[in-house]
Amino acid sequence: MAKLRIVPLGGLGEIGKNMMVYEYGDDILIVDAGIMFPENDMLGVDYIIPDIQYLKDKTHKVKGIVITHGHEDHIGAIRHILEEINAPIYATPLTQGLIEVKLARDGNLDIAQLITINAGDTIQVGVFTVEFAHVSHSIPDCVALGITTPEGLIVHTGDYKFDHTPVDNWPTDFAKLAEWSARGVLALLGDSTNADKPGWTPSERLIDDAFDKVFRTAPARILVASFASLISRMQQVGEAAARHGRKISFVGTSMRDNAKMAMRLGYLVLDENMVIPLEEAVKMNPKEVVLMGTGTQGEPSSIVGRLSVGTNRQFDLKPDDTIVLSSHPIPGNEEMVSRTINRLIQRGATVIYDPIMPVHVSGHAAQEEMKLMLHLIKPKYLVPVHGELRHLRQHGNMGEQLGIPKENIAVVENGRVIEFEKGKMKIGERVPGGYVFVDGTRVGSISSAVVREREELSRDGVVFVNLMVSHKDRRLMEEPEIITRGFVHSEDGSGSELMSRARQHISDRVATANGNLRQELESSLRSYLHQQTRRRPLVFVVVNEV
Repeated sequence: MAKLRIVPLGGLGEIGKNMMVYEYGDDILIVDAGIMFPENDMLGVDYIIPDIQYLKDKTHKVKGIVITHGHEDHIGAIRHILEEINAPIYATPLTQGLIEVKLARDGNLDIAQLITINAGDTIQVGVFTVEFAHVSHSIPDCVALGITTPEGLIVHTGDYKFDHTPVDNWPTDFAKLAEWSARGVLALLGDSTNADKPGWTPSERLIDDAFDKVFRTAPARILVASFASLISRMQQVGEAAARHGRKISFVGTSMRDNAKMAMRLGYLVLDENMVIPLEEAVKMNPKEVVLMGTGTQGEPSSIVGRLSVGTNRQFDLKPDDTIVLSSHPIPGNEEMVSRTINRLIQRGATVIYDPIMPVHVSGHAAQEEMKLMLHLIKPKYLVPVHGELRHLRQHGNMGEQLGIPKENIAVVENGRVIEFEKGKMKIGERVPGGYVFVDGTRVGSISSAVVREREELSRDGVVFVNLMVSHKDRRLMEEPEIITRGFVHSEDGSGSELMSRARQHISDRVATANGNLRQELESSLRSYLHQQTRRRPLVFVVVNEV
């Protein structure tokens, strides 16, 4: 007899790369396919996507991919998923528009089967009946899912908050949530991102007053940085610009394309005369313009990242510029964001960020909203999703406080299968659910071992040794050549002395070696350098026999 299997491939145990698999018999429904920002020690990695190894031999079972909303941590991996899985993608109009912009930029739009749905719709995806209910978030057109399965009704919240005054004037559909509850909910898969934040998440409208203060007091040009998909924030910045007599220019390809698409679909409502190209904006009186671009996470390639180091080609910072970072750092990005802020200040800009001023509020429910969701839905089982393990555990603790038995709460990480059979939950086997690194054009070819090597190189550097030895008797034909990078400077006083001693050490070892010369020298030199410096550079020896 078939079981309902829920397989988290991303978003459980981390912030980002959300992806959930619902499987029953020969039918699979995928919910979301997002990316995750690399952590500080993942050098050279552009972003991370879910590991879909579990699905490789089941692609024919995938009947559909449902997307809850248009943020990168929910849609960013779609083009990679489509290379492996041919299935229709169901999304609301704005979410579909963001996906189309992304796929068109990558040249993959022609392979996608995009099907538009709206809040209130019901679709059939294989054995699964999926209903859509609108929820508030920091981007319009977000939906929670009511998934009717042969085992019962599952409610998948997606990202949500209970904002009574959202920017798009479209609050969460409490009536639909209550209607699902009245039917009886087997399990709630609930957003846990802010499970450690007490109280209620403030309304997006709180930002309007802060923007007004910034726009009123800024002496010259204003640059607002946000995520390229944060359409609600574009609307608020545009409205503030209109109130204070400024024109707005969207900077960067992704921000510009998303704004154009959102205006075309009616989700971004601005007077067309207000929106001007960057070429015109940089020539205007600084007091009459606001620029909006990306870079709130300190990404080096973003507009703000390039401005902070003076490498932005189209325009540079001016001493009276005001930079507004309208976002919170994603966990793990705090150091990079702080460094970017410091660099901007060094270059003469005034930087406004939360908590200096409330120029950003979270799009995720805080503890009291999460408790309200639990009371509204009244699930038999709770599966906390979307968050690091500490967030999932805290969400589980809240469920216990509200009367859900501990054995009915599944706090699991990526790859741990949850099974439902005859109304009973069981934690199943572990399947692959780790990281797939995207590095330039390479997807998955960069392993964790390579990333660790990069970290070692960045920490202790590398030493190359080139030897010319006699083929007949292994005698050194000339002095060893040593090249270092990121370890010591071989021409400095102390570095020069160390390299001189290292050459002597190599010469002595060559004279006494009786096995594999390269391996013996690498091991010996590695130990010697650690003894001398307490550092462990990577050591490579090339032996040329002549």
